[in-house]
Amino acid sequence: MPALKLRGVSKNFGAIVALSNVDIEIEMGEVVGLMGDNGAGKSTLMKIVAGNFPPTSGSIVLDGEEVHFTKPIEARRKGIEIVYQDLALCDNLTAAANVFLGREKRKRIGPFRYLDHSAMFRHAAELFRELKSETRPRDLVRQMSGGQRQAVAIARTRLSDPKIVLMDEPTAAISVRQVAEVLELIRRLKESNHGVVLVSHRMPDVFAVCDRVAVLRRGSKVADKEIAKTSPEEVTGLITGAIGSA
Repeated sequence: MPALKLRGVSKNFGAIVALSNVDIEIEMGEVVGLMGDNGAGKSTLMKIVAGNFPPTSGSIVLDGEEVHFTKPIEARRKGIEIVYQDLALCDNLTAAANVFLGREKRKRIGPFRYLDHSAMFRHAAELFRELKSETRPRDLVRQMSGGQRQAVAIARTRLSDPKIVLMDEPTAAISVRQVAEVLELIRRLKESNHGVVLVSHRMPDVFAVCDRVAVLRRGSKVADKEIAKTSPEEVTGLITGAIGSA
């Protein structure tokens, strides 16, 4: 049984059809690449799964149960986390503070409750070690590289031990070395039996870490193939329309 199954998902914004009857399945311990040109509907699909807005039609099935999300916190409670393209980090806070933002650990002293910074630093350090990242809990985010920032965003998803992690363009606008760090983080998620959806324009990244690739074009899914049974040339043709479907 797939961990996550999208059945006939469509999304209209007034007269604009952003998605049309999209079916996708994700297994635990699988990385699925989601590719398509700008405006193909990739981010819209991820935001539907993450609970940012509901589909116009279709269904989301999680572990065999149909679910309905009206806000992101509902998706998170069901085991779906998302790393947005802009990462949504606070530059003026430490790595640990960003990991626990909105979910801070607290301790009680008499009638008062305080933020438990020591506990958050320790837990964040454990998460970074699991991800084999050099990020340190006390470092300020504004002083970090792109790869370290991604590690903070991914560590934040691990707090709830999610089933599915959605990643929207995690390797955009970072250096080659930092891209390698992020791809290794994705491999760590796969090894720890998370299902991962990687939205990306970067063909080498998708072919480096993904088990399957799904291609959207103008809101419709035109392909869903195992990486071993396709090629960058075929995927490029599917994205541009030179190849109708596969």
